Amino acid sequence: MTTFDERAREWDTPERIARAAEIAAVIRPAVPLRPTDRLIDVGAGTGLLGLALADEVGSVVLSDPSAGMIEVAAEKLARIGLASARAIRHDLLADPPPEPRFDVAVSLLVLHHLADTRAALAAVRDLLVPGGRIALADLETEDGSFHSADAEGLHHRGFDRGRLAELATLAGFVDVATRIAAVLEKGENRRGFPVVLLTGRRPAG
Repeated sequence: MTTFDERAREWDTPERIARAAEIAAVIRPAVPLRPTDRLIDVGAGTGLLGLALADEVGSVVLSDPSAGMIEVAAEKLARIGLASARAIRHDLLADPPPEPRFDVAVSLLVLHHLADTRAALAAVRDLLVPGGRIALADLETEDGSFHSADAEGLHHRGFDRGRLAELATLAGFVDVATRIAAVLEKGENRRGFPVVLLTGRRPAG
């Protein structure tokens, strides 16, 4: 099995860069961003999604449990000189939420790597201030062919939209909605894999 640490240096392929830009373009109208917002990119890898949204918010934290990914993300931030962003090693399900809390949490193809989806969503909720918003993108239910045989840490073959919305509600979110955000094409036959965008907010009270 190839680990994320081992793959970090080769992570930023043209396909992944374009994928992050496509999802960022869907997030902008779905979860309006403010110049004062603090945004966290959960399971950020090298930070492709969070950095695609950095110009719309006040600050960005790129969080990931992989030391290799965070090393590459930190080098990227130093290279581009983005003072409003930082990269931290953080395990969503094992570590306490970073302080101060965030206005927006985003992720791209992260939830299917976490065994307990409800617990993961509850942990994302705990990252947020009251009224904080989510925009979490992941695969719709698929047959397992999206990933290669040596992919690390796979627990779900995508998600049923209705069940994902139900789990988000059980995790404490309100105004929960799902929509198809994009269709990712992979493989020689360019097979399409729909991506679901889950949105909602932590209650203000």
